[in-house]
Amino acid sequence: MRYTKPAWVMHKDSSKSDQDTKRLSIFSIHVHPDGSRIATGGLDAKVRIWSTKPILNSASEESGRPPKSLCTLSMHTGPVLTVRWAHSGRWLASGSDDEIIMIWDLDPSGRGKVFGSSEVNVEAWKPLKRLPGHESDVTDIAWAPEDRYLASVGLDSKVIVWCGYTLERIRKLDQHNGFVKGVCFDPVGEFMATQSDDKSVKIWRTTDWELEAEIRKPFEDSPGSTFFRRLSWSPDGAHITASNATNNRGFVFIAAVITRGLWTSEISLVGHENTIEVASYNPHIFLRNPNGSLVTSNISSVVALGADDRSVSIWQTKFARPLIVAREVFERQIMDLSWSRDGLTLYAASSDGTIAVFDFDPDELNGIASFSAQQQYLQKFGFVPPPIPEGYSHGSFYGDDNISPSRITPPPSPQLRPTGQPSQSVSHPQTGFGSSPVNGGEQINRLVAKKSNKKRVQPVLMSDIPSASTPDNITNSASNRAPSSVSGQLQRQINGATLAFAPPDSRFSAPKSRHPSHSASPALSMRGFDADVEMGGPLDMDVPIDTIETSPSNTNGVKRKASVIDSDDRPTRTRTLGGDLPRTIIDTRVIDRKKQDIQGDLLPIPPILTFLGTSVDDGEDVLEGRNSSEEGPSEVQFVSRRQTQWLDYLSSPIIASTATSLFCAVATQDGSVSIYSLTGRRIMPTIMLDAPCAIIHGCKSSLLLITTSGQLSSINVKSQTAYFSPPSIRSLLKSTDSKVLTATVRPNGAPILQLSTGVTYTYDARLFQWTKLSDRWWSEGSDLWQGRQRITKDVVASIENAITSSTNEQSVHTERPQWWSTALTFGHLESKMHAARALDSPTEYKQALLLYARKVAEEGFRSKAEELIKDLFGPVYWNPLRTEESWSPTVVGMAKRDLLREVLSVFAKSKTLTKLALDWQDIFKKASSEEPS
Repeated sequence: MRYTKPAWVMHKDSSKSDQDTKRLSIFSIHVHPDGSRIATGGLDAKVRIWSTKPILNSASEESGRPPKSLCTLSMHTGPVLTVRWAHSGRWLASGSDDEIIMIWDLDPSGRGKVFGSSEVNVEAWKPLKRLPGHESDVTDIAWAPEDRYLASVGLDSKVIVWCGYTLERIRKLDQHNGFVKGVCFDPVGEFMATQSDDKSVKIWRTTDWELEAEIRKPFEDSPGSTFFRRLSWSPDGAHITASNATNNRGFVFIAAVITRGLWTSEISLVGHENTIEVASYNPHIFLRNPNGSLVTSNISSVVALGADDRSVSIWQTKFARPLIVAREVFERQIMDLSWSRDGLTLYAASSDGTIAVFDFDPDELNGIASFSAQQQYLQKFGFVPPPIPEGYSHGSFYGDDNISPSRITPPPSPQLRPTGQPSQSVSHPQTGFGSSPVNGGEQINRLVAKKSNKKRVQPVLMSDIPSASTPDNITNSASNRAPSSVSGQLQRQINGATLAFAPPDSRFSAPKSRHPSHSASPALSMRGFDADVEMGGPLDMDVPIDTIETSPSNTNGVKRKASVIDSDDRPTRTRTLGGDLPRTIIDTRVIDRKKQDIQGDLLPIPPILTFLGTSVDDGEDVLEGRNSSEEGPSEVQFVSRRQTQWLDYLSSPIIASTATSLFCAVATQDGSVSIYSLTGRRIMPTIMLDAPCAIIHGCKSSLLLITTSGQLSSINVKSQTAYFSPPSIRSLLKSTDSKVLTATVRPNGAPILQLSTGVTYTYDARLFQWTKLSDRWWSEGSDLWQGRQRITKDVVASIENAITSSTNEQSVHTERPQWWSTALTFGHLESKMHAARALDSPTEYKQALLLYARKVAEEGFRSKAEELIKDLFGPVYWNPLRTEESWSPTVVGMAKRDLLREVLSVFAKSKTLTKLALDWQDIFKKASSEEPS
């Protein structure tokens, strides 16, 4: 085995200079099916694609051929938490904490300098489709066998299944009660598995997407503080290895092996000293006896584990002990693992911003079986997958025995098959560029644009299409590698990890590639019959980099062709209100009309503009307001895909508007508010306020209105009711320099008002009072104030960021009393828990609760610990039918006793509260066992 850590694979902080480069965390890594490139996702909100040849071959690294960095993709607006290549190698999927999944496709003409950076893209990948749907961070994604489905999971506790061909959403599964942090598919295609912070692994049937089984036992005492719970399914379909499991009441960290069919975990992989974040199976099955038959008793699997103890272990199911344990490979925890398609190279990524590569010789992983043998074995399950959507095909897959060795990497996008053409691909010899046609070459029917409205079909020989040839010096067989001798190995100590290294040239006697490269099949693409992708690579490059030109000019001049459709075949545009009106662009300017300012108004009336535009949940749909420069009616338009879907006319000038995925609202100068559905239907009567609306904001089904006189209304548009009687914000603006900086509303109707005084308020409908969410005061001494953090979706953290950003005062060091920092830290955390509860943010409530428990344990305050335990535990024999009971078993949608388990785990690890925690753990178990069913 050879081990390396390429220092040049990194995600950089763009705000730093090259001399002061700071590594940012890498959250995900995945190998392209042909093994020529890897994709990584990191804290810099970018997806980066790297060549693997310089990683595996020192001579290639020194020569710079092929280039190390191939492409940087920067469409995400938040850290990229997961990247996964499709099994066909045609698409790359990435998920981010911006709640979006991006599907990337190869763009042969898009290479060049990265906008706003000195980096250069050797090859280019363009965004093919943007998949919104999650309401929080996307933590993991997985492609089903043959890319039939794409599954995504996130911190919104949802699992979304997409069609792997059309990329349309199929199903949204919401049966998890905690953050979902891992997903994988059964290699047979019959099941999907997801793992969540609700301490369960759920098995779903792919036939109807209903729940097949739920496994909880190995995860009952697992900690909830891990970044991921990435699980993996064995290539023989027999087992799932799930991360973040424990034995012995949570004191032994294990990976749980779940058996198919029984859905129980009787096997544990024990040895790591901290939580296991990720499990990843080698894609090949292994034969215990290479000369034996293909039966269950002769099959084993290899799985790799990555943990928070900074170590990687590799296990084979026929042995009780791991094959390899690499300790302290990284400085921080391991985030992701990925095996190459040939099963001989393991890539690991860490939050310290580095990756590690473990490269094996074929004789070190003895008994590796071919993919055809694996497919033959999987047929015993007798599962028949659903039919492919009509007209679509992903073509051949890496590992298929019928792939031509002349195919380039990566292939083009999945094609839409013209009617009458077979779905299977036909391999033919190719002669490269400028060569004469091969006799009997395959003919492809291609639509060519003509001036007439008739379809014309032009036959094109397969060999006439530009393609990349495989270099003569590339050897495709991985088994031809010369095994390194023991005497030739070097012992090297890196970060405390003693690993075997071979001499740099022992692996590559000649440049070679483990997998055949794949050719472009010129067919009609999914999106509107775009065809003829120009792809090629210089013959002197060992790894095919497909977007480098092979010659200074392209004499073929092949370009994308537009299709011509008969007028009778054109789809008719849906009739909409105002859809036939031409779209006009209006310059935004202030209209000079007399404002009806009233003396004593707290907030100013917004100016009347010629144009107002509000996007729907930051998407492409836009709600527009157009005011006439003269005394005419004002116009409301809803625009989707550059077409007006509906319009309306109002008698008073429009001064403010908001739009969500459920409704649109428009406020006018006369104090009225009109509320529409997304189809333009007025779903509520026109609301008349006591004064013109100064601030309007919407979130999900909640609408916030604040008038110039200071009256605040929070309305549930879906139920057409008010969350509470309208209070006034006048009491919050007593100071002359107090101003409302921002005003928003949460999905539960709670308003959030940030003032210039450094205090943020909400209205508590139960107390009928304004309450503080956060205060600049806590930043003076709290050890856990989250000021000036990166952009986050967490609402309370965002409030603290906003307070810090609005503070212009320079901190002056003054003498503080004893216990100052401790007192303010406790006060800050207690206030933060109340804020998270008021704003219905379970993530932050749990986070603040555990931080509070750690602080109590650190200080050894037993009375605070006992009070917290009793509040979460409640009455020993609590009966929900007794209405006089004031204790509630849940908080922010989470069971208090589930939270208590984690709090007791924190106390049990402290030096002063261990006995208290153990006593309450015993009480907790007795109460649980004696509860009436």
